[in-house]
Amino acid sequence: MVLILNELFMKKLTPKEEEIMNILWTHGPLFIREMLAFYSEPKPHYNTVATLVKLLVEKGFVSYRAFGNTYRYEAKINTRVQLSERLFLNILIILIPRLFLSLLKMRK
Repeated sequence: MVLILNELFMKKLTPKEEEIMNILWTHGPLFIREMLAFYSEPKPHYNTVATLVKLLVEKGFVSYRAFGNTYRYEAKINTRVQLSERLFLNILIILIPRLFLSLLKMRK
């Protein structure tokens, strides 16, 4: 399971969300109907994929662009490597100040 620290809390990708991210990473910006083409049988229902993509947008992993009354979605983080780098940097940003404060408290 992929993890990312966003601000002060962890956000996780479920296996189904990770599957969508892999589709977006592999095939680039897509509409929901285009994403469905990359699923094997039995394909999930359109509404299921749309709900998962909406959750990915809310979590900050995916962005979208409107085309009339439909949306094309794309991964905000381009690769799994960027996701790992972002996780590492966020861990450092959170842990270094805490470590520093702990060291100061120990000196007192």
